[in-house]
Amino acid sequence: MSLNRRKFLGAGAAASAGLALGAPSIVSAADGKTFNWKMTNAYAPGSPFYVQGPGSPTDFCKRVEAMSGGRLKIQHFAAGELIPALEGFDAVSSGLVEMNAANAFFWAGKIPAAQYFTAVPFGMNTQGMNAWLYNGGGLKLWEELYEPHGLVPMPMGNTGTQMTGWFRKPLESVGDLKGLKMRIPGLAGKVYSELGVAVRLLPGGEIFPALERGVIDAAEFVGPYQDRRMGLHKAAKNYYTTGWHEPTNVTELIINKKAWDSLPADLQAIVRVCAQACNNESWAWSDAVNADALEDLVNNEGVIAKPLPGEIVTRLREVTADTLASMAAADPATRKVHDHFMAFRGKYASWSGTGEKGFMDLGV
Repeated sequence: MSLNRRKFLGAGAAASAGLALGAPSIVSAADGKTFNWKMTNAYAPGSPFYVQGPGSPTDFCKRVEAMSGGRLKIQHFAAGELIPALEGFDAVSSGLVEMNAANAFFWAGKIPAAQYFTAVPFGMNTQGMNAWLYNGGGLKLWEELYEPHGLVPMPMGNTGTQMTGWFRKPLESVGDLKGLKMRIPGLAGKVYSELGVAVRLLPGGEIFPALERGVIDAAEFVGPYQDRRMGLHKAAKNYYTTGWHEPTNVTELIINKKAWDSLPADLQAIVRVCAQACNNESWAWSDAVNADALEDLVNNEGVIAKPLPGEIVTRLREVTADTLASMAAADPATRKVHDHFMAFRGKYASWSGTGEKGFMDLGV
């Protein structure tokens, strides 16, 4: 046997031995410990985007199970199926369940700064929000904010820009806001209240009957597809398009920290990758279905879709700045998040004004 042939056979034997030695580690990963978790949700059973559909929480659960080969299975419970709609924060923090899907602004009473991780009026669009969270230090701040509560947060979805909402009567001036009864959550509710709006916090299922009966004069929910599904166009025809209050809207996934730490590194990576995938796909889905829905509402349902009068937008911007400044002054954690968000917003605005706006100004 030649020297070269002996070298070749020797190398082959070594490679075979290496594969044999490596095989047990592959088998142990596949046959290793399995995890069965529960995820609760702030939204009702069957809700598109918030519960089911592309990029939804139930889609996330399926992706994790598939990518993990069944090693991490997550049972999903919509609002009311295991706990009430807005008790997810406490349920995950206490370890009652491992995960919850909602929006961070629901926890404003516990953590005022949490609102910055859902939407900021006149803040950033979805591109800017994702840039801040994933590459601008926003996610790290979010994690620091939730750490004392034993929680690990991350984005898991986005509706994109939302609509100002539905109004039974048209708006012509700032004075028309005074005394208006409106369903509106989050930071925008604080801004509206400063202008004399009587803010109402209603769950999704109660919005249409309240608007139809005149219990409220206006309502904001999400965007054309979701709003049409709820029938809001049947109770009001004035649909204002200026999404000043929620230029983006992040779906939050929170995970119990002890449960998170119990996962091996590969399963943690799978959870993060699936959350990022759903964040992107839910946004793409929203943009696709909203385009068709708005066209239908205007062409077939008699809806009047138009931007808010400039006078109102100017005043909303002024009050927003004052409201955010007051919140930041009242709480050190909010100040830290606020300053960081606004600093990044300034840099992003400079770039998007050159890039995205430059393109849109072409009239595409």
